[in-house]
Amino acid sequence: MVLEGSPEAVSSQSLDLRRSCPKGSRIFPSAGEGSLLHKEAVKYGELIVLGYNGSLASGDKGRRRSRIALFKRPKANGVKPDVIHHISTPLVSKALSNKGQHSISYTLSRSHSVIVEYTHDCDTDMFQIGRSTENMIDFVVTDTAPGGSCASEGQSAQSTISRYACRIICERSPPYTARIYAAGFDSSRNIFLGERAAKWRTPDGLMDGLTTNGVLVMHPTGGFSEDSAPGVWREISVCGNVYALRDSRSAQQRGKLVQTESNVLQDGSLIDLCGATLLWRTTAGLLLTPTLKQLEALRQETNAARPQCPVGFNTLAFPSLAQHGVVDKQQPWVYVNCGHVHGYHNWGFRKEKGGMERECPMCRRAGPYVPLWLGCEAGLYLDAGRPTHAFCPCGHVCSQKTVQYWAQIPLPHGTHAFHAACPFCGTWLTGERGFVRLIFQGPMD
Repeated sequence: MVLEGSPEAVSSQSLDLRRSCPKGSRIFPSAGEGSLLHKEAVKYGELIVLGYNGSLASGDKGRRRSRIALFKRPKANGVKPDVIHHISTPLVSKALSNKGQHSISYTLSRSHSVIVEYTHDCDTDMFQIGRSTENMIDFVVTDTAPGGSCASEGQSAQSTISRYACRIICERSPPYTARIYAAGFDSSRNIFLGERAAKWRTPDGLMDGLTTNGVLVMHPTGGFSEDSAPGVWREISVCGNVYALRDSRSAQQRGKLVQTESNVLQDGSLIDLCGATLLWRTTAGLLLTPTLKQLEALRQETNAARPQCPVGFNTLAFPSLAQHGVVDKQQPWVYVNCGHVHGYHNWGFRKEKGGMERECPMCRRAGPYVPLWLGCEAGLYLDAGRPTHAFCPCGHVCSQKTVQYWAQIPLPHGTHAFHAACPFCGTWLTGERGFVRLIFQGPMD
């Protein structure tokens, strides 16, 4: 996953196409990859950016996409700590001038810096994630706005996501363990922690530190399944150690070291980059995830039951998974405070609520009235249950287990706040539970 079209970075859409092809055939995302990708290619896992429901609004292109797979590279590119130098500032630029040498620089004062040189590790592959579009970044991630939209180019200067946010190191041998580290190496193969950055000496005499806005990780308890429960948000250091959260994202004082936890990514681990949150799915976990074909079968099964609007008696139908944003005339709508499903109608506005709420004609409860959309990003589902529940107030529909899990997770927002949000579009959840059970009216004949 180094450059656009590289064999190590393949979109999930391409993977889905290959799974659906006849045995022995392959479909590659770009020309030239067929000679490098083969049936025995090892996939470490996939990263899914929350809030995009399967694809970026502007389309998945190269290294900028909503979901990407990490494959074993043809040749290892991992690095590991090697030599530590204690130097005076005039020598810093000379020490960093060797672009063939990876290093992490810790500026302790104007007259003292510590540089840790890294050497090649033939047993690991390294993948880098950040806002920068430079070639050393394998997965380009920009700020996610509620509703599943990216920050525009004009807003990128105010982004809170680091250009070189983090790196993932995967072992090339089974069980292919993946570890997360804060910060990525820049074009000079250096990670630079300035004088104001949080950094310290470890008890064994080494150095460690935190990035400006930090890299937070949450490992779920019970894996990523029907029995999953949210874990505790922690901060990952530059050297991969685990700490309790700081008072704020950019505070100078680090949290307490959590020795009982590690930076090993698990199926369902969440990685927050202060502006975007990524979900890590292991290859084994993805095998238990419903496929797009299964989600389409659930959609057709629901539509085959011919649910009807209880007022207009017209038949309702969920649009195809590929249809985003354009409301169909048969689209089901829901009153999110009660769950009654209707066809679209233009009445029931509550003037005292500024026209923003409607009164349900079935139960008279007032609240938002929104179209229902099936969640298309299969990697966010905990099971292949029927689409019986919807997130509030956005109306994204999925299984009961899935809404219950995501409604419990407080996702980081800004430098202090945490809010539960719809994983499909990023909209903050409202109401007592953040979701509602859908109440359909059956056919009248």
